Amino acid sequence: MKKMSTLGWIAMILLIVGGLNWGLIGLFNFDLVAALFGALSLVTRVIYILVGLSAIWLIFSVSKRD
Repeated sequence: MKKMSTLGWIAMILLIVGGLNWGLIGLFNFDLVAALFGALSLVTRVIYILVGLSAIWLIFSVSKRD
């Protein structure tokens, strides 16, 4: 089994943060990212974009493994 690259770890952390955030939204209608950085502020939008890009990157990296 190959070791995960630094980019892979960053993508995994971002997906965990995104998954937890969606769990909070679903359970409590509370968006932690928006609460911390402002609703649809530039930082919030960048975080959402990075989570989405991480998902795409991991889809392709997992499909290329052994």
